[in-house]
Amino acid sequence: MDKIGVVSVSWRRQGVDEVARFTIPANKRPKVMREIATRANLQEVVYLATCNRVEVVYVGNRSSSPSVCRPHIYTAITGQTPAPGESERAMTAWVGEGAVEHVFHVAAGLDSAMVGETEIRGQIRDSLQLSRSLNLVGPRLAWVFEEAAKTARRIHGTTKIGKGKVSLAEVAILRARERLAETPSALGVVGVSPMTERCAKKLALEGIQIIVFNRSLERAAELADRVGGVARPLTALGEGTDEIEVVVTATAAPEPVITLADLERLAARSPSGRPPLIIDMANPPDVAAADAITAGVERIDINDIVDQGREHSEQRADAAADARAMVDRALEDLRDRLVDKALSPMLVAMQQKYQETTRIALERLFRKDLSTLSEDDREAVARWARVLARRLAHVPLVGMRSIVRDKGLDVATTFLADVDEFLGAEFQRRLSEEDSPQLASGEGDTELDTERVTL
Repeated sequence: MDKIGVVSVSWRRQGVDEVARFTIPANKRPKVMREIATRANLQEVVYLATCNRVEVVYVGNRSSSPSVCRPHIYTAITGQTPAPGESERAMTAWVGEGAVEHVFHVAAGLDSAMVGETEIRGQIRDSLQLSRSLNLVGPRLAWVFEEAAKTARRIHGTTKIGKGKVSLAEVAILRARERLAETPSALGVVGVSPMTERCAKKLALEGIQIIVFNRSLERAAELADRVGGVARPLTALGEGTDEIEVVVTATAAPEPVITLADLERLAARSPSGRPPLIIDMANPPDVAAADAITAGVERIDINDIVDQGREHSEQRADAAADARAMVDRALEDLRDRLVDKALSPMLVAMQQKYQETTRIALERLFRKDLSTLSEDDREAVARWARVLARRLAHVPLVGMRSIVRDKGLDVATTFLADVDEFLGAEFQRRLSEEDSPQLASGEGDTELDTERVTL
């Protein structure tokens, strides 16, 4: 696990403005992700961006420490060279088991603004799909995310962490529902994203008319068909005639997509005569705060939604404690499996060494002290010696297992090399052979051969 790392920017530690600064526009992500891999000399890279976090999960080499990787990742994303200490302040880093634990917490919604939210699963799935298409996911990260997803499913299936309002979209739905109960009208949805789709589907089931606005009319029509709504080009939000009381927006645009003129026109034709409610779940925002103030419209942004989500999260503290305990158990199991996997080439090397030592000793005995034995007796002695050698090879592994588990593979490798130069070299050779997995090359690579994975 020591080669796995995470560099993170989150609402909790750095704030949503910093999250926005490190959010790469969707059309630029392939190029930047390749640059991250090249600059930091990384074997695998997954980039995850949501409204409240940015995570770069990677597999490096033994020299890929946070002090080495973090500045490269900072530069690749921002296009700027960080001043001394700047990347450390801007980005939190984990390596090894801490990094894997963080991935498990993120996948289960335990590190989300709204604890227990489930939208993160789809966002992780999309991020993995992009990395696979770029040939940036290999068996290590694929396995880690697969194990994290399994644990997340167990957590949501056996605890109460998923009860109640469990996503930022649910908070948005609640606010939209309250306003539309006062003045029934259509709901305007800007952008096609998991959050806007969830809002549209939920409120459509309650009989609310959905109007989908998007730069791509084709994508707007696809979502409108799924929710029984109508599609409009984005320009129709301000220039059209639809009377809309509430707008929910969540695009991936790097700049605001709803202008001051759009807001003023929406306000002029609001069904209630009150300024419309704008629920802006995008980060960076789709509506500039200054424009909302100038137009006199009520705007709820991601900070407001996160604050409300925090209130709901506090109500699920007990369930979160149970969920974290489940993550701990899953990591314990994963650690044991990885230790056994790491010891596999060591066992082969030890058996080879013990068998070779036994063969040399037997040849000497058969030439001298046991020279009078018949061929059958010699074969019987040789069989017994080979069995004994295999058993003796297992004895040191009991101690080596504890060393690998508590101190890491490097300490075990150094110890073995000091004890026996040949044994250390042979173990290192076999370890290197297993340490060069082929990268996954397509979206269909879902069946993982975990026996060939070395973390």
